[in-house]
This record gives sequence, C-alpha cells and structure tokens, in this order.
Amino acid sequence: MKMKKMLSIVLAMALVLTLAACSGSGSGKMTMGTGGTSGTYYAFGGVLGQYIKNHAGIDVTIVSTDGSKANIESIAAGDYQLGLVQSDVMAYAWEGTRSFESNGKVDSFRVVAGLYAEAVQLITMDPEIKSVADLAGKSVSIGAPSSGVYFNAVDILAAAGLTEADIKPQYQSFADSTDALKDGKIDAAFIVAGAPTAAITELCTTNSAYLIPIDGAIADTLMADCPFYTAYTIPAGTYSGQDTDVTTVTVKATLIVSASASEDSVYNLTKAIFDNADAIAAENGKGAELSVGNATSGMSAPFHAGAAKYFAEKGVTVESE
Repeated sequence: MKMKKMLSIVLAMALVLTLAACSGSGSGKMTMGTGGTSGTYYAFGGVLGQYIKNHAGIDVTIVSTDGSKANIESIAAGDYQLGLVQSDVMAYAWEGTRSFESNGKVDSFRVVAGLYAEAVQLITMDPEIKSVADLAGKSVSIGAPSSGVYFNAVDILAAAGLTEADIKPQYQSFADSTDALKDGKIDAAFIVAGAPTAAITELCTTNSAYLIPIDGAIADTLMADCPFYTAYTIPAGTYSGQDTDVTTVTVKATLIVSASASEDSVYNLTKAIFDNADAIAAENGKGAELSVGNATSGMSAPFHAGAAKYFAEKGVTVESE
C-alpha cells in the first residue's frame, strides 16, 4: 500500500514537471525563414537562432528562402514562425499593396524588432556606369519578380526618370547576379542587404567591381515619394577597392513572428537577442546595430505583445496587438 502511494506521488510529480516544461515560457521549436545562402539574412539569422536557443530555450531551425515575401507567406501558411523581412515589404503585406495587392493584405504576423540597415547596393564592373541614369539600355539584375529587391530597383529607376522598359531587366538572386557580372552576362545588379554582403565581398575581392552611389536628386525624390527609405553611407573600406564612402539609401531588416506565438515565448526570444547584443555583434557585424531605439522605430505593422513587454521594460512603448 505504501509502495502504491509512493508510486502515485512520484507519477504526480512527474506529470507536474512535464506540464511545466511543456508550458514553459521558453520551450518549443520555431522555424525561421531567412534568405539566400550568400546573403546577410541567412548568416545573421543563424547567429540569432543560436542565441534564441541558448538563452530562450527555443530550438530555431534556420531555412534558406527567396526572402521577405516568401517568409511572410510561409508564416501565414503556418510553415514558419519567424522570418527576416525588409521593412518596406512588410508594409506592402500589412497594407495589401504592390507584391501583396493581388492576394490582399496579410496580418498573420507581428513585429519583434527592427535589426539593421539594409543598404540598396548597386554594383557593376562596367566603367561606363557611374550613376543610376547610366543604366539605360543596360542589362541589369533587379531581383526576383515581386521581391523586395525588385520594388527597390523599380523605385530607384523611377526616381532617376527610368522605367523597367528602359533597361534589359534580369530577375536574379544575389549569388546569380554576382556570377552573371563575373561572366559578363549582365552590366549591373541591385542587391539589398546589410553591408558588407558576402556575395559582393567575394566579387570585389576577385574582380574590379564597384558600387554606384544613389544620392543627390535621385535620393531626395525617392525619399519624398517613399518615406520608408532613409539615407545611408557605406563606409570606405567596406569592400576591397572601395577607397571612399558611398552614399545610398536603405530600408530596415526586421524580425517578424507569427501572431499566434505565445507572449512568453516572444518576450524571451526578444530578451535573448537584445540582452546579448554585444556578444552577437562579436559574431556578426550587423549585431552592432542592435539597439532598443533602432528596434522600435519606423515600423509599419504592430509589435507582438511579447516584444512590446520587453521594450516597455526598457522604457519604450510601442503599438502592439
């Protein structure tokens, strides 16, 4: 009888512990959509995933994807729980415009945080190309159709008085763009990512490639028409052969999460990132841009309640749902 009673107590305690583990604020698994393997999303996402796992207890699987739109759609489909996206593409999804116009708005995600500046980088090996206007008649990679890069390229061309019809558009990934430049198949490429970007670093190290500035009247027109762009400087020495600063424009890399994720889980993963910003920066240069101010500014969609709770503890109130 005593043995049965003791066994019942042991089983009851085991059940309590199991339930606690299952409902724990940091337990579980998530899949994070990033971007191509040669882009910043994939590399930085891998670092974030490790810190979330080690400090929030959430096992994050990092997936290489076609980027922002694919990540938003995969969260909506329930395939991913986390995704890295451009802030402008996030705005299109939330408002149901541009690449999301045909299927309507997507509101199944919430913002965790803005992460770092994604520079619009116009790269070429053609010495005749010195400005955006010089792209007229040239073969130019402008990203996959309806991708964030595509709309960035179209916006910038428009600010320079050009349309897609004025160039010979190619719809390529970062890696394919740099390979095509090396092979002489295209004249220039738009790449939107945190600088330095692995694909551009490799290209500039082995070839005479250089960045074209996006500045002056073109940048002013662009930012007036599309307020999610801001001016940005790529410092000299970012790439091999880059002896001077290059002025361009930027959007913001943003971490989003499924709206159905628990408040505790999102609070803990947000805390895992920002409480360890210095350590993350030591592993990936983009970590140097992690800050509460940068994380909470310029967002066009509401924050997840878990992220909002963390930022409130740091003295910043954000809109959340």
